Amino acid sequence: MMQLFSAEQYQPDLQQRFTTLRDSLLHLLPYARIEHVGSSAVPGAVSKGDLDVAVVVLLAQHAATVQTLLALGYTEQADTLRTEALCMLNAGAEMPEHALQIVAARSEFEDFMRFRDALLAEPALVQQYNAVKQAASHLPAEAYRAAKSAFIESVLQRLPASTEQGHSA
Repeated sequence: MMQLFSAEQYQPDLQQRFTTLRDSLLHLLPYARIEHVGSSAVPGAVSKGDLDVAVVVLLAQHAATVQTLLALGYTEQADTLRTEALCMLNAGAEMPEHALQIVAARSEFEDFMRFRDALLAEPALVQQYNAVKQAASHLPAEAYRAAKSAFIESVLQRLPASTEQGHSA
């Protein structure tokens, strides 16, 4: 069974970790836009307690950014979508646990921010998302992710298409 934590149990710590990580990533990658994404970025959202961060760069900078982060000890996440516009990285063993989504600006992968912003704008969606995660928490990890993905897709399909993002926390 997937253990889920209430927002009060994990969000204050992860917000501080995000701020520290954002500052260090901006020092390393001053051209990047660093976005707090995932449940820890949404007040009231239940979560496994993990920190997800989107590193948004121009497509022309994507491969070099990935290489820079790999050289620092990040590892590419296996068994996940990988394109020239998206690469998922996990923190190295010596780092606090977090995941980075290296995203090309103006690509479809900016949906990480679109979904977060939809939840921020509509608290009822947060409650629906929590219910989906809680109902699927007893399922194997793959089925849990599938249930979440179906909900995320249903929310994204309702949103107007957008290529500009301005939220950074």
